[in-house]
Amino acid sequence: MELTGPQKAVLMLLSLDEATAAPITNELDPDDLRKLQEVASTMRAVPAGALAQVYAEFLQRSQEAVAVPRGGVRYLRKIATRALGEARAREIFSGAPDTPLDRLAHADPESLCSVLEHEHPQLVAAVLSQLPPDRAAAVVERLPHELQATVLERLATMTEVPRRLLEDVAVALSQELPETEGEAATRVDGIGHTAALVRRLGKTGDALLARVGTSDGTLAARIRKAMYTFEDLRMLDPRAMRALLETIPSDRLTLALKTASEELKAHIFRGMSKRAAERTREDLEMLGAVRLADVEAAQQEMVEQCLRLAAEGVIPARGAEALVYQRAAPRPRPAHLPPRTPRQAQRAARPAPPP
Repeated sequence: MELTGPQKAVLMLLSLDEATAAPITNELDPDDLRKLQEVASTMRAVPAGALAQVYAEFLQRSQEAVAVPRGGVRYLRKIATRALGEARAREIFSGAPDTPLDRLAHADPESLCSVLEHEHPQLVAAVLSQLPPDRAAAVVERLPHELQATVLERLATMTEVPRRLLEDVAVALSQELPETEGEAATRVDGIGHTAALVRRLGKTGDALLARVGTSDGTLAARIRKAMYTFEDLRMLDPRAMRALLETIPSDRLTLALKTASEELKAHIFRGMSKRAAERTREDLEMLGAVRLADVEAAQQEMVEQCLRLAAEGVIPARGAEALVYQRAAPRPRPAHLPPRTPRQAQRAARPAPPP
């Protein structure tokens, strides 16, 4: 069995005494430590002689090249913070040049799209994984129609991104970027990021998710599950809430409310009769210690039931629309386009029809 790089790193660190390993781990980024933690939790056995091979490889690489601490602005700021304190370091580095990834994150969506639209979907997804959801949504909207769903699918299945790949794309936007670092990997919550992006896109995102579902139904279900939380039920109007509660068993509702916010509890109780609300409060007070996984399962059942009722038209459209469709804020009109006519402005401001 061939060990991966992270497995070799874990094996070597675990073979060292604490005094030797501590300074090494101190130089690792939080993302690197989390990666090693994940690997260590899954390692059960290694081939005989693996540790000797790891030592030999380390010695060979040490002879071929000199190890350099993490370069660039991040490392410089790290050692400045140690020497000068956080406040002084922040003051000094407030005007420091942006990193390549910062340049990507602040690039104009039109400009970024013009660079990405001819690139491989995997590369496009890697870039989107580093952008805030609203900016990523703006880029997706500008991509060719046939590329959008493919990019969304690649993003949802992504767990790591080679840093060199990201910074190579950043170089295409500017010739004044810092040198790239080694093949470090940035942790990416592909499912969570995709869910936020789809919500930001509103009905367009829902249509894209349906297209993803035609090729990978399981992946589409995972994305949809991550799109809405139990606390989102606060957005339902009273009529929609009553329709939902009529389909939820009382024991499952009580369990789901175990960790709910006071605001959500009050909103749910307003959708019940006074007697039913009092009974649920009493059941909640008598509910002893329960597993968090059981509470989250009950909460997810309510969210899925809400989406199911919305799709079936049982929940009134006005109540369901608040939960199911999160419309993005309107984008400012590009400066190079002429002002809208009164009729165009009226049409643009018209609310979307209910689903």
